[in-house]
Amino acid sequence: MDFFHQHNLVDPSAAGRDRRFGIRVTLPPNDTLRSVLGDDWERLHWYPTAEERDAAFEKMAVRHGYYRDTDSPTQVLEKVSR
Repeated sequence: MDFFHQHNLVDPSAAGRDRRFGIRVTLPPNDTLRSVLGDDWERLHWYPTAEERDAAFEKMAVRHGYYRDTDSPTQVLEKVSR
């Protein structure tokens, strides 16, 4: 498979690796974005090791600098395994 953009979520050198450790991203029940994305929206990110997953989880849990002061991100992060 070809990878055309640097921002792809999968590193080409790791594309064939087994990924058993994940992060499930969902929205809380009262989030207004649910009216756009649907009540069953979720996104899963998979990683080859628990350590890589945990490092990504920590990065995802930090409020990054792109939010305005008045923004309140409400994503729910959950560690999962398969």
